[in-house]
Amino acid sequence: MYKAPAHYLDADAAVGRVMAHARLLMKLSSRFDELAPGALRHAAHVANYKSGKIVIHAENGAVAAKLRQMSRRLCGELSIEGAECNDIEVKVQPRQSSYRSTTSTSKPISGRAADSLRAAAEAMPPGKLRQAIDTLLQRSIRAE
Repeated sequence: MYKAPAHYLDADAAVGRVMAHARLLMKLSSRFDELAPGALRHAAHVANYKSGKIVIHAENGAVAAKLRQMSRRLCGELSIEGAECNDIEVKVQPRQSSYRSTTSTSKPISGRAADSLRAAAEAMPPGKLRQAIDTLLQRSIRAE
């Protein structure tokens, strides 16, 4: 006779408590997705529940501020079908991106462009722009 893995996980008392907490978080999360406005729904998620306090992670400060403004209403609505909600704590927690940033690649400049930049820099009075052009010329790769 087949028994689902959840049957074995619920059989152990310690694991059963963790499973019950996970089910509660899933229920609160789906309820939050129903209640939150569209833009906030995709930029925040229920992270934890402890002692009547629901912890929500927001992707940025603007989302967190809006959720804090709505916390009383959300708390009341989440209490209707979910666990008791006394407070909502909103934390800014950017989501981990699945890609890594790439380092910039040096692009070569032609000899003609380098000569034009050098002539323009020599015609300029000393200053930040001239210094920037000189630095560019020193660091640039020359294309032949």
